[in-house]
Amino acid sequence: ANLIRKSAVIKQKLPPIMNGPMHPRPLVALLDGRDCTVEMPILKDVATVAFCDAQSTQEIHEKVLNEAVGALMYHTITLMREDLEKFKALRIIVRIGSGYDNIDIKSAGELGIAVCNMPAASVEETADSTLCHILTLYRRTTWLHQALREGTRVQSVEQIREVASGAARIRGETLGLIGLGRVGQAVALRAKAFGFSVIFYDPYLADGVERSLGLQRVTTLQDLLFHSDCVSLHCSLNEHNHHLINDFTIKQMRQGAFLVNTARGGLVDEKALAQALKEGRIRGAALDVHESEPFSFSQGPLKDAPNLICTPHAAWYSEQASLEMREEAAREIRRAVTGRIPDSLKNCVNKEFLTQNNHWAGVDPATVHPELNGAYREVARQSIIILMGRQRNVSTTKHWLLGY
Repeated sequence: ANLIRKSAVIKQKLPPIMNGPMHPRPLVALLDGRDCTVEMPILKDVATVAFCDAQSTQEIHEKVLNEAVGALMYHTITLMREDLEKFKALRIIVRIGSGYDNIDIKSAGELGIAVCNMPAASVEETADSTLCHILTLYRRTTWLHQALREGTRVQSVEQIREVASGAARIRGETLGLIGLGRVGQAVALRAKAFGFSVIFYDPYLADGVERSLGLQRVTTLQDLLFHSDCVSLHCSLNEHNHHLINDFTIKQMRQGAFLVNTARGGLVDEKALAQALKEGRIRGAALDVHESEPFSFSQGPLKDAPNLICTPHAAWYSEQASLEMREEAAREIRRAVTGRIPDSLKNCVNKEFLTQNNHWAGVDPATVHPELNGAYREVARQSIIILMGRQRNVSTTKHWLLGY
């Protein structure tokens, strides 16, 4: 009888309400930035918004680690399992951008944290930047400008020939695209207008797309490398394609081909690329993304590489794109706070891991407070649960409810 009375008392003690009236709003934090002026109007009535401006979890305030239920982040911070485990209440991470290789999405799912991205973000900007890099490699505008800046006198035909050495005609050249997603397709359409013959390799793309876009599909990476005068990367980074461009694959490329990467830095082995540039096997390369960021010419394997253009992971940026991404990321956070996770989310990339690790499936719906209307909610860490007729402290046990 005494045990029944204790159980009844505990059932009446509900977890704290995060989004109910007269209660604090849930905390949402921008991890690696400080400007929240775009996100605030979208979230201000459902969440408290803070910024951390951190480059690692060691720099994140303890209050955010303990209380934040939502996180917004760019590409300048990395969250692996050991980082994710530091967050005590986190339920949703929204990557402001398309790539999410800086987040361990499997571990996040196992910890009950949904991860979302903006897959349509900056397609136009990235495609424009890619074509800009390609044109610069072919027409050598950057090097010509630099020569004049350095005081090089260019008057005679011989001087022009010397300073513009390596410039090439575009029409009739073959551009090979590795990956034909949103950005890859946008690049293909732009390149065709300049006279490129465009081929692509994408084993995950459904048949027929090449016919609708007027492109040629190749069935192996080796075929693409062998037939391309310029290779451009447009695929995501995962455990299967790290250093996709390496010493072995570079040797399969045409002698004197160009290489462009506006996708992910880990796709290219920079040591192998530097050696190929020095030996002339690759005529020129343009990289917007790098193995180690922020990139600097003062260190790393590329510091002495010739015929190389590097930009600071900025191919995605325009004022319009930045605004659109931030607004959509804030709306995704709002859907999480006011709806159910992951059902209410538009672009959840780790739903399969959340489903496989359904911590809340066995919870009695009768114990769920009606105002906890999301999909996850962690009971206060010092709660007491009656298990098998015994009272047991679970200060370190995560007990999931069907609430937010």
